[in-house]
Amino acid sequence: MSEKITYTSCPACKSGDIFPVLKAKDYTVSKETFDIWECKSCTLRFTQEVPVAEAIGKYYQSEAYVSHSDTKKGLINRLYHLVRSYTLQSKRKLVSRLSGIRSGNLLDVGAGTGAFAATMQQAGWQVTGLEPDDTARNNALRQHGLALQSLDNLYQLPAQQFDVITMWHVLEHVHDLHGYLSTYRNVIKPGGTLLIAVPNYTSRDAQEYGEYWAAYDVPRHLYHFSPKSMGMLLEQHGFEVTKHQPMWFDSFYVSMLSEQYRSGKQRLLPAFFSGWHSNRKASAHPEKCSSVIYIARIKK
Repeated sequence: MSEKITYTSCPACKSGDIFPVLKAKDYTVSKETFDIWECKSCTLRFTQEVPVAEAIGKYYQSEAYVSHSDTKKGLINRLYHLVRSYTLQSKRKLVSRLSGIRSGNLLDVGAGTGAFAATMQQAGWQVTGLEPDDTARNNALRQHGLALQSLDNLYQLPAQQFDVITMWHVLEHVHDLHGYLSTYRNVIKPGGTLLIAVPNYTSRDAQEYGEYWAAYDVPRHLYHFSPKSMGMLLEQHGFEVTKHQPMWFDSFYVSMLSEQYRSGKQRLLPAFFSGWHSNRKASAHPEKCSSVIYIARIKK
């Protein structure tokens, strides 16, 4: 069996009208270069020749991969942690506001080291956290006392159990794209809220940095979403997007990394202005932000 996936049709909408758009380098681990293709029908971009699920683990083995290791090495990662305590509380408030409840059953898929799951649990929510990476699960247990479950448990969850399902920068990593979304349709309660946060390649910072845009993050990011492609994908699984919520800090974080990839140096001032310009362009159109939270509910 080949250890690489060669797409002959779009992994989201199955259209055969696909074409190459750029090459991107894995700056974090392997330094390999991967082709990124686009679907003319739904506008999804996707990484071509990605490793299969069983072979991709080695591309996550880096201390620099902050969502698994929680590393604070380097200026960019220290800034990430400085902002994170604020963004965790913002996410908690957002979940309560959008769901209309103060506490309930929450499923967090791709929980990383458990910071968000722990925040929600402390706020009184019943949290089920799923995480595929052993290191991340061990860190969640050590740092937060959270026993995260393996992702294999996703498909065994009871029907209509969860008031809220969250995926914070996770869907772009998932090989079984349609399997996850059809499972969410089954396990979410009627009237429940689905929140999916992903990078947005139609943002201004993505346009500025092109192949150096850090949120392409090949080959770990299998898919690169646009608002159109996300809306069409969710609709296939019985959901409709009801709101786009911007993630303002992501444009600065991604611009700092992108600037480093492009110039080989940490250039904070140009990165700050790039992030600021990107957010300014998105101020009236949140679906243009560097990263977007898609809020979805079961279509009536």
